[in-house]
Amino acid sequence: MKRKNISRLITASFLAASALAIVPAASAAKAKQPTMSEADFKKADSLYFQRCAGCHGVLRKGATGKSLEPESTLKKGQKRLEKIIALGTEGGMNNFNDIMSPKEISMLATYIQIDPPQPPEMSLSLMKERKKVYVQPKDYPTKPMHGRNWENFFLVIERDAGKVAVVDGDKHEIVTHIQTGYAVHVLKAAEHHKKLHAKNPGRFWYTMGRDGKLTKIDLWATPDKMRVAEVQVAYDARDVAVSGDGKYIIGGGYWPPHFVIVDAETMDPLKVVSARGVNVDGDYVEESRVAAIYDTPNQSSWMVALKELGQMWQVDYSDIDNLRIDQIDSAKFLHDGFFDPTGRYFQIAANASDKMVVVDTETRKLEAMIDVDKLPHPGPGANWNDSKCGPVGGTTHLGTGLVSVWGNDPKGHKDQAWKLCYTVETDGAGVFIRTHPKSDYVWADQTKHPEPEIQQSIQVFSKKTREIVKTIRLTKKKGYAAVHMEFNNDGSEVWVSIWNRSDSLKPNGEIVIFDAKTLKEKTRIKGFYAPTGKFNVHNRINHVT
Repeated sequence: MKRKNISRLITASFLAASALAIVPAASAAKAKQPTMSEADFKKADSLYFQRCAGCHGVLRKGATGKSLEPESTLKKGQKRLEKIIALGTEGGMNNFNDIMSPKEISMLATYIQIDPPQPPEMSLSLMKERKKVYVQPKDYPTKPMHGRNWENFFLVIERDAGKVAVVDGDKHEIVTHIQTGYAVHVLKAAEHHKKLHAKNPGRFWYTMGRDGKLTKIDLWATPDKMRVAEVQVAYDARDVAVSGDGKYIIGGGYWPPHFVIVDAETMDPLKVVSARGVNVDGDYVEESRVAAIYDTPNQSSWMVALKELGQMWQVDYSDIDNLRIDQIDSAKFLHDGFFDPTGRYFQIAANASDKMVVVDTETRKLEAMIDVDKLPHPGPGANWNDSKCGPVGGTTHLGTGLVSVWGNDPKGHKDQAWKLCYTVETDGAGVFIRTHPKSDYVWADQTKHPEPEIQQSIQVFSKKTREIVKTIRLTKKKGYAAVHMEFNNDGSEVWVSIWNRSDSLKPNGEIVIFDAKTLKEKTRIKGFYAPTGKFNVHNRINHVT
């Protein structure tokens, strides 16, 4: 499949709205703005949605990335914008020279000098129309139908193909590829909860695509029946979570800025809540995007990150007809986060503020804000024990080659809690950090560095010495990067993706499996379509970080 066909995976209504806005809205910069043909505008709009909107926003007002409104882009000019898009920046922006053609880069540079189109809203009734059921709940199997150890399955995001691969962690083989929404960002399942108990936690998984499509996967089914239902709840989205009792799903929208509560069994959309509001600076924000969403291990609530507002919303789902929402002010722009080992404290990155924010889910109040380095991004995060600081958490950074580590045990190590313990300098900016309670090491990728040699390598440092013990380059192929680490169920293996950044939709990506103790490569699994994140069933439902 050629690159031009990727746009078919994106919701037609989103692009249709853009097409209506080819003539820019009135603005002070209108006279200076370049023009584009309708066909080029549509293509550039699609490219922007796929590659840029996540960091810069649908309305291009900026968040993790800078504002790309004409007021700022016109000052840079066409040639400089093309250079930035092609080569990236050391501040964390990817280089797109080996992903896009020169013509596409030129079109995108022109596009961001024109006023952004206003995308459409999405109603609850439209969501209900876009629900599809492939297997009725009454026909779900009552036991696993494939004879495999499904609790050691890995679910692997095949980003650009709009698929998720199910992989047997015991046999190191692909079980099936499941069609999902475009560019899935994350998958979640019902987890083990302290107070609530979902039936068969880890059996049903829910994906969230960039196109806002929620897909339900049944790991007990035969490979051809694993996709059981889907529903679209937004045009642009990132995250999803399941309630502790397994009854509800919550899907967060980047656009429209809202979250939606869905019946986990039937996939019927039940309730829409707007995320628009007043931020921590007192300004009204129209594009207030919902970023990370997690079920609270000890409470009947979800933690919902309101990116542009700089607020965490703790949403109590014990009575969805009368939602209790505690709005907790912190800092901008909230993105990815994870819980401490006790499940009480939620630790989340405020990218633009260079802080890790900590929320006490028991008191539903802000616990602390920790100063770290430029653009923290922990992904699913990492917790481990340090000989001096006790229990600690860590994050990589999108803006610099550094891992920041802080104490996160206020009960047993009060003097070290919520204070920076130490840092580890890496070769390049990264997106993910990962470890396991049985491992002596912490793994970090360097995907955000523009140089291929660094981008294609991961680094491992010792929990004991706090020093890097090994740098491993996974590939030398042009257009490929090493990204995202995940341990298997017993902590004996580490899986790392080789992601084909060129957008080819051929099965040419790989996962490299390492011995977690010796750090030596064991094997490679081939046949993936641009693999990125991986989710081990056992580790994720048991909060293993």
